[in-house]
Amino acid sequence: MTHAHAHPAYPDGTQGTTLARVAPSDLHRRLAADLSEAARAWLDQALDEAATHPGTHGPVSVWELRLAEAGRRCGPEHADAVRVLILHAARADADALTRVYVQGTAAERRAVLYALPHLVSGPEALPLVEDALRTNDTRLLAAAVGPYTARHLPAHAWRHAVLKCLFTGVPVDEVADLERRAHGDTELARMLGDYAAERTAAGRAVPDDLHRVLTLTGPTPTPPADPGIRGFDGKES
Repeated sequence: MTHAHAHPAYPDGTQGTTLARVAPSDLHRRLAADLSEAARAWLDQALDEAATHPGTHGPVSVWELRLAEAGRRCGPEHADAVRVLILHAARADADALTRVYVQGTAAERRAVLYALPHLVSGPEALPLVEDALRTNDTRLLAAAVGPYTARHLPAHAWRHAVLKCLFTGVPVDEVADLERRAHGDTELARMLGDYAAERTAAGRAVPDDLHRVLTLTGPTPTPPADPGIRGFDGKES
């Protein structure tokens, strides 16, 4: 099984759902500095196409075809960021994102999840998050617990998402806004305690991340809310 911490780091050393927390303009700037001349030219053309023809033309839109080419054209280490930029340039709404997610590869599904906080303001894309949380693909799980999920996933499902991360080895650093959402959550504390007891009874180690989350559920001062994502226009997405 490939764990989330094996995810290739982005050029600045970040990884995982950090892609969902960086403004597309910043992603573009970082990529432009890191890609080869040929890859930059391909990306610029793909973004122009997506911005000019955001809707579906024929069975599939041009920008959707470009999503499939991202790894080959720009390298697998940059493919996630490239796909997020294309989705943003195409102004993909919840319907388009759902189509890409349902029809796409695991990598394309991951990009959709990273793009959600930039493109969908309400809870209408939660079915995509819920689908990803049912998998055991750790990279997809890591992408599913980003800022969009922090804003919109109901408490019961969010608690189970945290437990799923612990169970599969996804670092809780990937869980956006963890400190605020875990604060004072006595039900989450109970679930964590039960899980720790089960592990101990089975002679298995309790993940260090579990103790960390359990500490966050305590009655400490309420942490500030996540400041959110800033988009191309400098406003919060």
